[in-house]
Amino acid sequence: MVDRLAAELGIRRLHALCADAVWRRDPVAFGGCFTQEAEWKIAGLRVRGREAIGRALLELGAGNERVLMSFSHPILDIEGGTVSGRTYAVERAFLKGGGAASSIGIYYERFAQSGADWLFAWRHFDFCYWGPVDLSGELYGFQDYGPPPTMPADEQTTAGLTV
Repeated sequence: MVDRLAAELGIRRLHALCADAVWRRDPVAFGGCFTQEAEWKIAGLRVRGREAIGRALLELGAGNERVLMSFSHPILDIEGGTVSGRTYAVERAFLKGGGAASSIGIYYERFAQSGADWLFAWRHFDFCYWGPVDLSGELYGFQDYGPPPTMPADEQTTAGLTV
């Protein structure tokens, strides 16, 4: 049985560690937020395994000098021993060569507990927006999966920006 309060606090800490690793462009710390066999789906890609996910952070962010990532409070669903969630994310990117951009997206996530810590086991990111920081750009088309705990299927591709 999963303790809801402990899960909420542990997963908020996980999101904070993830945001810190993104800002510092630290592939080891970023990969360390995931289980060994985790899957990260983002921008039309599927990346599997902790080390590959860490490398993908640098590859996907190659055009960015720094990215400040902010997560909303996760909406968690706890059913038996399984914890999943939906977390909204906003990024402010300082682009290499000058300029800035912002993104808004939704993470659909499954978590795994490792001792006292929580890790990402599966993440699906739908980009809803990428563009000027003043949000004057267009929203991407994305699927509304309905209220939590509804999530995309494992084989569902990510929405919005693709690389």
